[in-house]
Amino acid sequence: MKKDIDNKLQSRNIKPTAMRELVLQVLTEQKTAISLPELEQKFEKADKATLYRTLKTFQKNKLIHSIEDGSGSVKYALCQEACECQPDDLHVHFLCTNCNQTFCLNDIPVPTINLPSSFSLGSVNMVVKGVCSNCDK
Repeated sequence: MKKDIDNKLQSRNIKPTAMRELVLQVLTEQKTAISLPELEQKFEKADKATLYRTLKTFQKNKLIHSIEDGSGSVKYALCQEACECQPDDLHVHFLCTNCNQTFCLNDIPVPTINLPSSFSLGSVNMVVKGVCSNCDK
């Protein structure tokens, strides 16, 4: 497992460190996106600044992506293997209004945005809100 984690880090040109390995392990185990405060709870003794820098390094190297789902807290999730975080790679996110969990809907791409020629696309964030399958039971 450690070898898989290290390979994933190295494939994105991220030098493996103990903290990076631990954070990636936690992110790999998540079924939903996770916020920095939620991550901090999993690492009670870790320095908050180190966790934040680790997430920023992962994001800069396109290992994870951030989601602004309107909940007031930025959440993070692993990118797909070939993701370059370009508009063609983007997918829809689902925020459950009951449990406040954010899910990546990897199989639903963000629709193409045809901007006027004088505009340039910087980023796209599409969040669908409703009740997830876990809460709907």
